[in-house]
Amino acid sequence: MARARRGDWAVVLTPHIPVPRDWFGEIQGRDILCLASGGGQQGPILAAAGARVTVFDASERQLAQDQAVAARDGLALNTRQGFMHDLSAFTDASFDLVFHPVSNCFAPEILPVWREAYRVLRPGGVLLAGFMNPMVYVFDAAAEDRGELIVRHALPYADITHLPADELQRRIDRDHTVEFSHTLETQIGGQLRAGFVLTHMFEDRDGGAPDTGRSAYFPTCMATRAVKG
Repeated sequence: MARARRGDWAVVLTPHIPVPRDWFGEIQGRDILCLASGGGQQGPILAAAGARVTVFDASERQLAQDQAVAARDGLALNTRQGFMHDLSAFTDASFDLVFHPVSNCFAPEILPVWREAYRVLRPGGVLLAGFMNPMVYVFDAAAEDRGELIVRHALPYADITHLPADELQRRIDRDHTVEFSHTLETQIGGQLRAGFVLTHMFEDRDGGAPDTGRSAYFPTCMATRAVKG
């Protein structure tokens, strides 16, 4: 945190590649919403760098980590619990930047997420978003755990509709979050439909093993920068 306070900081939307600093612009004194971004990682760094940060997440456990880091490091940071598609806790034009790392795979519909992000941003505000390449969902997850790539599912994919009931129940029993694939049309086109202008994009690969498994064949996630007109 000391480095972030000195202006030497970096955060990620995807597993590996730091978000280019010029995607942010000046953040000192700016209002930033870390959307579905709990866990004590990005939000505290942005707060230490001088932003006024609100971390918004569905998980109390994740938000507790942000609160713990803020208390430990003496940071001013707000947390709010809620679902990413419903930002009714915030008035229109409340934020200068929305930071939304890979997480919309947990939402069944994402156009409401983009529309709400657009609503709470001020004119000229920036949406930084990370999301999964939908191709990752064609593979059998159990086979991937064994190091095999076996095509199993048609897209668009959802755990709740594609998995047999017993397999889905095992995932739930292991406290796995239910996931949904989304098309690039809804990921990128959805931002455009909400009113954003896309300005930048990059691709990234899996954390932990970026050169093996599916990451050896294609980028597994993407990040975009979009601006509210």
